[in-house]
Amino acid sequence: MQSQNSLNISNGIFFKLKSSFKKLYKNSNFYDKKISKTFDKKFGYKPSPHLLSSIIKYQKKKHKIEDFATKSIWQNNISSKDFKKLNNFFWFFSLDLKSSKETTQSIIFNWMNKNKKFDENTWEFNITAKRIIAWLSNHQLTYEDSNEEYRLFFNHMVQKQTNHLLNEIKNLNEIEEKLIGCAAIILTGLAYKNEKNYLDNGLNILKNIIKHSLDKQGFPKSRNIQNLVFYLKYLIIIREWFKESKNSIPEYVDETIYYLGSSYAFIWQNIKQDIFFNGNHSSNNHEFDQYLKRFGYTFKNQINELAGYAVLRNKKFILAADIGSIPEKIYTNDYQAGALSFEIFSNDKKLISNSGYYPNKKNKLNKLSKSTALQNTLSIEDYSSCDFIKTSNNYLIQRGPKIVNKNVVFENNYWKISASHNGYFQKFRIDHQREIEFYPEQFKFVGHDKILNKNPDKKIKFDIRFHLHPDSKVMKTQNNKFILIQLENEGWQFSCDKYDINIDNGLYFGNKNSYQENQNIFISGMNNESEQIIKWEISKI
Repeated sequence: MQSQNSLNISNGIFFKLKSSFKKLYKNSNFYDKKISKTFDKKFGYKPSPHLLSSIIKYQKKKHKIEDFATKSIWQNNISSKDFKKLNNFFWFFSLDLKSSKETTQSIIFNWMNKNKKFDENTWEFNITAKRIIAWLSNHQLTYEDSNEEYRLFFNHMVQKQTNHLLNEIKNLNEIEEKLIGCAAIILTGLAYKNEKNYLDNGLNILKNIIKHSLDKQGFPKSRNIQNLVFYLKYLIIIREWFKESKNSIPEYVDETIYYLGSSYAFIWQNIKQDIFFNGNHSSNNHEFDQYLKRFGYTFKNQINELAGYAVLRNKKFILAADIGSIPEKIYTNDYQAGALSFEIFSNDKKLISNSGYYPNKKNKLNKLSKSTALQNTLSIEDYSSCDFIKTSNNYLIQRGPKIVNKNVVFENNYWKISASHNGYFQKFRIDHQREIEFYPEQFKFVGHDKILNKNPDKKIKFDIRFHLHPDSKVMKTQNNKFILIQLENEGWQFSCDKYDINIDNGLYFGNKNSYQENQNIFISGMNNESEQIIKWEISKI
C-alpha cells in the first residue's frame, strides 16, 4: 500500500511538471514561431453560413453589429460561459447582413491585435476551432470589401490558429471536441484551396475519429445518442462544404453518413421520441429533421435492435430497453448505470421514463443522474450496477455489467424483451434477469425480474424503480394492491404480486442541465433465496 501511495505521488508530481513545461512551451517565442509558418494564399472557397444551421440556434430577429458595445467588447469582466461565447464568435451568426462590415471587421482586427500570440484562455481548443468556422462562414461581414492589410492579417491569423489546432488535436481525449477541431482544419483546407497540408491532415484525423469512435453498425462506441446526433451533424456539414466548394466528396464520408443516418432513423426518426438512456435528454431533433429534409437526406432502418437498444413500436405504443453491455472505459464519459432499464410510451406520451441525464459535470447532480436508482431497473443495497471511478473532472465506469441471453420478440399481438446482466455478481454474487412482455390487444405490460443469488445465506435488500414523467399523477388504492397512474386523459394501474409497492419522490433531468421533481413507483424487499422472481404488471384502465 505504501509503495502504491508513493507511486501515485510520483505520478502526480510528474504530470504537474509536464503540465508546467507544456504551458511554458506554448507561451514561448519558439512555439509562436512554429505556428506562425503560414502561406500567402487567398481566401478562395467561401462557405455559406446556412450550412451550419443544424448546430446554430438562429434567431428570427437578427441583430446589427451596431447594437453591441463594440468599443468595450474585449474589456468587460464577464463570466466564463459568456467569455467562451464572445471569443468563439458564433454570435456572428445572429448578425443581420445589413450590419456594418467596417465595424464587424474592426472587432476582428482588434481581437487579432490583442491575441496575436497564444493565450490559454482565448486560444483554448474548442473556442479556437469554433472561431475559425465562424470567421470563414460569415465572410460577407468578416472579409468582403476589406482592405489589403486586413485581408493579409485575417488570412495569417486563420492559418496560425489552424496550425495551433493541428498541434493540439493529437492530445485531446474528448471526441466531440476533436471532431469540431477536425471540421475547422478541413474548412481551412477548403477555403485556402492550394494549401493541401490542412485538408490532408484534417481528413486523416477524420478517418481516425471514425475508426476509433464508431462501431461496425455506425453507432458511437459510447452508445450515446447525443454523440450519434452530434457526429451526424458534423459529418453532413463537412460533406456539404466539399459539395459546395466543388471538391470530390471522400467515399468514406458518404459511407459513414449512411451508417450514422441509419442509426439515427432507428433511435429517433422511427419513433420521434427521446429515449433517456446513457446520457440522453430532451432534444431539438425535430429541427434537425427539417435540416435533413431541406438538404435532401433520407434515412431508413426497420430493425428492432441496434447498439444494445431494443425498440418495439406500433401506432400507439413504444417499448424501449437498454440491453447492451457497457462500452470501453474511455467511452463512458456520460454513461448511466441503467442495465436492463426500459421506457414505455403511450400515444406519444411517456408513461414510464428513466430520469434523464444532467450533463454539467461540475454539478453533483451529474453523478446522481448516472446512478442505477435513477433508472427503471433493479438496484441492490442502494448500489449501482456499475463501479464509477473519479477522474480529474468526471466519473468513468471502472467495471460494469456484461449483458447475456438477449431475446427480442416482436409480433402483432405479443412483444417480449429479455436479457440478463452480472453487474452485481462481484459484490453480492447476484445475477439479474429481466423479461418484459406486452400484450397490445389487452394494453398490458407484464414484467418478471429474477434475482439469482449464489450466496443465499446472506439477506440482501433490493429495489425496483419505475420513474414517471413530472406531468403524471399517482395514487395508491386503499387496499394497497394497486397504484393508479394518470397521464393526461389516460389511466393506468400498477400492481405486483407478493411484494410491497410504494410511491417515492425523485428528480427528473429530462431537460438539459435542469431538474424537476417527479415521482416513482418502487418495489422493495429482501432476498435470501437462490432464485427469487418479482412479477409486476402495468395495465390500462
